[in-house]
Amino acid sequence: MTKSALCALTVALLTLAALPVQADEVPANTVRVGMYAVFYHASADDISGPYVPPGVNLTVKNVETLYLAYLRRLSTHFTVELALGWPPLTKTYGKGLAALGSVPYNGQEISSARWFAPNALIEYVFFDDSHALRPYVGIGVNYTALYDRDSTVAGNAASGGPTRLELPASVGPVATVGLKYQLPNHWSLSASYSATRVDTRLTAITAGLVRTTHISFGPQALVVAVGYSF
Repeated sequence: MTKSALCALTVALLTLAALPVQADEVPANTVRVGMYAVFYHASADDISGPYVPPGVNLTVKNVETLYLAYLRRLSTHFTVELALGWPPLTKTYGKGLAALGSVPYNGQEISSARWFAPNALIEYVFFDDSHALRPYVGIGVNYTALYDRDSTVAGNAASGGPTRLELPASVGPVATVGLKYQLPNHWSLSASYSATRVDTRLTAITAGLVRTTHISFGPQALVVAVGYSF
């Protein structure tokens, strides 16, 4: 999917969320709060640029953060979900060579960034409203902006001085599978597993020297949440 197609899908999902739902006794709106456990399946090209030997790469570690979502019921089987996590701090570590010259590299924390990554999904919910336990599947679009980008002391040492990082925003598809269990008095429990495509190009600038790499973060997220419908 192209970025323009994904942006068009986002607009369509937001439009659907604003439509009136069927006139019945089932609440149209749900808010959820829970926990995101994010598992990165990252891959990156070796860093390229002046004075960079072959085999210099990057990796990231998994994170956990707060999950927040608003859901709009369109019908018995269709729901729109707008979800995001509290922007987590993701740390990047050196991978590959043990050292760059005399500077330790492999396993060192070299940079960090925070993620703002909302998702817009349309979901198909199985069974009908008489079932307390209802599985669902969904597909949609993710937008990820990375900010508060910082090179650590170890990262500056590996780069040869204070380093500025550039990480353009990413737009990509997201898919989810989940289960919802309806409780009395408008409350519910849910659990889901999602996969998202997040790609960006890292540019590190040190005293006019430019080094780059392409990173695919491949985040997958487990969510456990409580919801309230109204």
